[in-house]
Amino acid sequence: MKTKILVSACLMGFKVRYNGQAKPLLTRVLEHWHQEQRLVIHCPELAAGLTTPRLPAELVGGDGFTALMGNAKIQESDGTDVSQSYLLAAWLALKTAQESGCRLALMTDGSPTCGSQKIYDGTFQGITQPGVGVAAALLRQNGIEVYAESELPALIARIEELEG
Repeated sequence: MKTKILVSACLMGFKVRYNGQAKPLLTRVLEHWHQEQRLVIHCPELAAGLTTPRLPAELVGGDGFTALMGNAKIQESDGTDVSQSYLLAAWLALKTAQESGCRLALMTDGSPTCGSQKIYDGTFQGITQPGVGVAAALLRQNGIEVYAESELPALIARIEELEG
């Protein structure tokens, strides 16, 4: 059986990011996986009802793990607390991954939802720091391995390992 992968919709060319843009990572490998029906293309933020475009949002006071515990928040650039919408996005990503049988995820780094290596520091100054978004954190807590787009070679190697 082919390993299923939850993948951020923006990486597949869908214009769903906060600024109405995509962040395409269209490679031959992703095209091949898509043809093999391995990919479950999903935007957690859109699934939670957030609009495109929308104000930029950043984690304030911690990372996705901290936010899941209620000790950090997700705030838009105008100061609005949008934590509940982003927490819903995380739970919907987990539900989609589990219902689709995904063992792995390829998600957009830097996002307060999907970031798996880095997130923005909450100052809206374009500064990143090590950390994870809320969906990446929740997926990891539930045994789903999360990779950033910069880790595509590691994801390929992991699939080869899983499938022999």
